[in-house]
Amino acid sequence: MNRYLATATLAAGLLGGSQAMASPLLWQNNSLTYLYGKNFAVDAGEIQQTLTFEHASGWTWGDVFLFVDNKWFNGLSGSDGHTYYGEFSPRLSLGKLSGRDLSFGPVTDILLSATYERGEGRNRNYLLGPAVDLALPGFDRFSLNTYYRKPDGITGQPGGQWQLTPTWAVTIPLGKSDLLFDGYIDWVVNDAGSKAKGDYLAKNFHFNPQLKYDLGKALDYSPGKLYVGIEYDYWSNKYGIEDSSAFNTDNNVTNFIVKAHF
Repeated sequence: MNRYLATATLAAGLLGGSQAMASPLLWQNNSLTYLYGKNFAVDAGEIQQTLTFEHASGWTWGDVFLFVDNKWFNGLSGSDGHTYYGEFSPRLSLGKLSGRDLSFGPVTDILLSATYERGEGRNRNYLLGPAVDLALPGFDRFSLNTYYRKPDGITGQPGGQWQLTPTWAVTIPLGKSDLLFDGYIDWVVNDAGSKAKGDYLAKNFHFNPQLKYDLGKALDYSPGKLYVGIEYDYWSNKYGIEDSSAFNTDNNVTNFIVKAHF
């Protein structure tokens, strides 16, 4: 995991440049989330527990989102009972960098979005493409990222795929507190590689929303700091593995979650 974070830092330098990395930080938010769920497709173990660190920040040149998952699988021991996965996603704002107002209609900004995905072994992908931020009625935020995703490039890896990734957040007042409905979709729209050559990746659809109650606000502690709720995880052809009668790869799981911001 340390190598992943080091590589993520290097990627930020390559994308933003030294001048961008020295730009003032406008805001940041960090959080830890505990998730508990059962009966995941593909992954081993009946019960899966995850501890996720997330970081989001806004800069004068754009924004950054980073998360690292540490996963534990019930019924397994040793290194086979644990894995990790992380993503680092910087975005360069063309409006901020040019000093021009690029908004039109619902579009508030145009960006260049990148993501580096990293898991154990050679599970690495690089994503790059255009993005827009949108002002939509009822939404706290809404972004649409378009990517060309490419595996690490080692021998035997398939060619690239196209991916659409909307992200959103909606606050819903509920009594003396709020519900927060947020999440993302990763929609990989085309197949890649060849079944005959054994380097095939299937198109897939990953829908991952969270519905959380602001417990901190309800207890008069601190709004936006402590949430409890559920996460729904639907992923067809999980990991790009085509679903079949012999091997189910369509994930359909509800997790219980506790999330603390700091």
